[in-house]
Amino acid sequence: MASFVLRLPTGNLRSFSVHSSSNGAPPGSGSQNGGPMILELPLDKIRRPLMRTRSNDPNKVQELMDSIRQIGLQVPIDVLEVDGVYYGFSGCHRYEAHQRLGLPTIRCKVRRGTKETLRHHLR
Repeated sequence: MASFVLRLPTGNLRSFSVHSSSNGAPPGSGSQNGGPMILELPLDKIRRPLMRTRSNDPNKVQELMDSIRQIGLQVPIDVLEVDGVYYGFSGCHRYEAHQRLGLPTIRCKVRRGTKETLRHHLR
């Protein structure tokens, strides 16, 4: 599997999609049909509605900070986009590591969803 990094100035959001398939699906069956897109999003544009329900392991956050400093973020966090608003429900340690490093953006795998999908995640 290939990894791609797109770094842009903070005021200029762009997207690109990455296609990989183990089943021979043709290109074009991804983001145009609701598949995920990889975006570099500003941290302050991602809502974290479950952030207060648990605390992160400080050792894991520190290890991620060290890794991100050396080789960058290797796995994007998963983000749900509903009506132009981004919601993060996973990747809590990676998100905090970016915050503590003072990085303005984080690479995200963005999936579009409905309000019903959002309600499901909030249960």
